[in-house]
Amino acid sequence: MNVSGPSRAKRGIPPKSEFNKWYPAIVEIADLVDKRYPIKGMDVWKPYGLTAMGLIDSLARREMYRTGHHEYRFPLLVPEDLLDKENKLVSILKAARESGVDPSELRFDEEASGFKKEVYWVTHGGENKLEKPMFLRPTSETPMYTMFSLWVRSHADLPLKTFQIVNTFRYETKQTRSFIRVREIHFFEAHTVHADQAGADEQIEEDAEMVQRIMHDLCLPSLVSKRPVWDTFPGAWYTKAADVVMPNGRTLQVATYHHYKDQWANAFDLSYEDPEGNTKPCHQTTFGMSERLLGAVVGMHGDDKGLILPPAIAPIQVVVMPIAAHADSNVEPAAKALAERLSASGIRVELDTRDVRPGVKHYDWEIKGVPIRIELGPRDLSAGKFVLTPRTGSKSEIKIDEAEKSVLESLEGLADDLRQREKSLVSDKVQPFPFDNLDYDASQESSIESGIVYQIAFEGNDSDAEFLEKKTGLTLLGECDDEFPEERNCLITGKATKKMQHIARMY
Repeated sequence: MNVSGPSRAKRGIPPKSEFNKWYPAIVEIADLVDKRYPIKGMDVWKPYGLTAMGLIDSLARREMYRTGHHEYRFPLLVPEDLLDKENKLVSILKAARESGVDPSELRFDEEASGFKKEVYWVTHGGENKLEKPMFLRPTSETPMYTMFSLWVRSHADLPLKTFQIVNTFRYETKQTRSFIRVREIHFFEAHTVHADQAGADEQIEEDAEMVQRIMHDLCLPSLVSKRPVWDTFPGAWYTKAADVVMPNGRTLQVATYHHYKDQWANAFDLSYEDPEGNTKPCHQTTFGMSERLLGAVVGMHGDDKGLILPPAIAPIQVVVMPIAAHADSNVEPAAKALAERLSASGIRVELDTRDVRPGVKHYDWEIKGVPIRIELGPRDLSAGKFVLTPRTGSKSEIKIDEAEKSVLESLEGLADDLRQREKSLVSDKVQPFPFDNLDYDASQESSIESGIVYQIAFEGNDSDAEFLEKKTGLTLLGECDDEFPEERNCLITGKATKKMQHIARMY
């Protein structure tokens, strides 16, 4: 069998230009997950994918520890009455928002709605029917805040800054896609409690900084927006989100942070005694991310040959390959010694001594997206050098004595290459809207491309946004942190504004 030809090299990978075929194929071909488990939307994580996800988790933990958060682990099962409590709260907050009134003006006696259709229910313990049905957590506000109200008593207990990394479960009825839309979610969530709104405001700013530090390590540029009111989590005062622009022009929400003010605290009796002895409600925030981060890495950095993993989350950062070891008995021991040196310097290394052709090894490690490939053969050894090839190209010869320094520099160089490449891709995909207003006819609609994220000036209300979305077939992401340098006319109202927003097709 010919194992070195181009068709064999790709191992059945569709071209990335056909992204909707390429993505689901590559997550299995690269051995990240196995999708054959008999429950839709619940993939089996394989060691390579799980290790990469664990390294993403380590980036999140690094940021949590750096900012004074502490890791907890709350139960998976939540009693039904807590869901009813959350549903009532969310329902009244949503009704207040729609009516334009303060939530305190409405009563908690209307019918609860919202989450019952999205959760997995547990009704029996063994053969015994439970007196109180339970459900698998879709997120953890209710179980966490129930406990927070027991822990927080005085101002000395604040701020309370917590996080957990757990599996959550949502009955997702839409088409599932590995890492992007699943029913069992690998989920990171941080929940904080503060004495006042100012403390929560500062936390939101800290969350934004943490997201950008993580995105830098993942080599992913993102669009940060304050979600429009109708797309804000109903229990939040406001929601901000980071979206990655995928190669097909669709946006993928990879991180959200919510400011709750004191709305949840009032519902869960979460209050504290201030230094003067007054009882005051707490203010809260949440910050969430998921395995969508890995989906964004796969989608953005891969190519027709397979994955390209950023060094920060590559399970194997460097593969060392002895070449023609049969011709010189010193090659394999030298390759092993080199691998051990690199490992001792903190680099994640794999020594590939398989008895297969070098071409087969190249293809295998290209598919897995290993950042650096090192080859050491008899001639290299006699010259005191080895050949270093980044996954993005540009082969070079490196002195063995300078291995650690050169490899670390090459890993950082590859990360910089990925950042620049993806920044260029986003620049190509994010473009100004082709019209000054929406007064265009059907013959001009072809000017609106499906794979483009459009930048617009917008300062309209809900009905203006609804008209915008129906007319363009795109979704409003929300108000950007950055503004236009000069005023422009709102796409709908025509009013002068500096507010920058984006419209796109979203996952």
